Amino acid sequence: MNKLKEWLVAALQVIFIIVVVLATEFYFVQKYTGSAGNLTRLFRVMKIVEDRYNGEVDKDKMFEGAMKGLVSAVGDPYTVYLDQKSFKNLSEATHGSFGGVGIVFGKREGKYVVISALEDGPSAKAGVKGGDVIVSVDGEATSSMDMEQIATKIRGKIGTEVTLELKYKEEESRKIRIIRKEIKNPSVAGKLLDDTSIGYIRISMFNENTGEDFKKTYKELEDKGMKATLLDLRGNPGGTLSDGVAVAGMLVPKGPIVSVTDKHGKTYTENSTLEKIKYPLAILVDGGTASAAEIVSGAVKDTKSGKLFGVKTFGKGSVQSIIYLGKQSAVKVTTAKYYTPSGVSIHNKGIEPDVIVELPEKPTFDNQLDAAKKYLLEELNK
Repeated sequence: MNKLKEWLVAALQVIFIIVVVLATEFYFVQKYTGSAGNLTRLFRVMKIVEDRYNGEVDKDKMFEGAMKGLVSAVGDPYTVYLDQKSFKNLSEATHGSFGGVGIVFGKREGKYVVISALEDGPSAKAGVKGGDVIVSVDGEATSSMDMEQIATKIRGKIGTEVTLELKYKEEESRKIRIIRKEIKNPSVAGKLLDDTSIGYIRISMFNENTGEDFKKTYKELEDKGMKATLLDLRGNPGGTLSDGVAVAGMLVPKGPIVSVTDKHGKTYTENSTLEKIKYPLAILVDGGTASAAEIVSGAVKDTKSGKLFGVKTFGKGSVQSIIYLGKQSAVKVTTAKYYTPSGVSIHNKGIEPDVIVELPEKPTFDNQLDAAKKYLLEELNK
């Protein structure tokens, strides 16, 4: 009798555990798929294709496709699933060099638009310019691809060719054949402008070394006699937020640089600890100035630490995080929006410069740089 009782107790414990596990699984299925029926439909579709498709079925590719579709359904061009190839491309772009054409692009009004063609890169030399709409890559329409698919298709082995079909404003579309070259992550370069004490610093992109490189270049120019700073952020598509904050922290006084707010309303603020602005400052911006470059520009404008010269910036005010998965894959997801010190979101709006200076279609000299230089010379002569 005692043995039967023990057996019943043990059986009830097992049943209880099974019920708890099933209930937990059901809860998470409901929470993350909307209903158990959605998950059932997914597996049913996969089973139908596997059983009835008149050809070979690669289950791994089916899962990859399902994950890409799931992530892209949120409708944000910066939120994407990174398969093994895309993941590899992202790692190379962040840490090393890769074979490509030297352009950075984003999505605007449903079209893929060149933010900037990196100076001295193969695209810039071939005539690609900021504002060009990418219509197709090697004959395949970009309307059928997401941003990572386009980037993957543009990149490739050094020395190989890719054809971009581009359209600028109301002009007829044009096709450009470009030979892929090694693209190294640009960072910081600086010099004193001729016969002046104005330190000219060019940042082409914000990568994981930009903060330190800027600090080093800034100090070198100080040692050479810099008394005013001209920062060129034209065509800078951004990059790592932390390095944008590091650069801004050397230019704006103690106080907020940028605040970041996630989907739950939680906000954290990055602050400058600089006691005093050292030198008069001018920043050059244009339609290719985006993301981390706009963090620097917005902080300077809002704190009146200097003046912005050029034309309105691109307007990318969102923050992406990389969530790593197994098998060298990841999800890049927009996790937050950022706001300038005055609490303004520049997403899809951009930043208006203090002094608007348009570059002519065929400039004979850099009138934007010239306007900023004249301003700084006036400040030095006060």
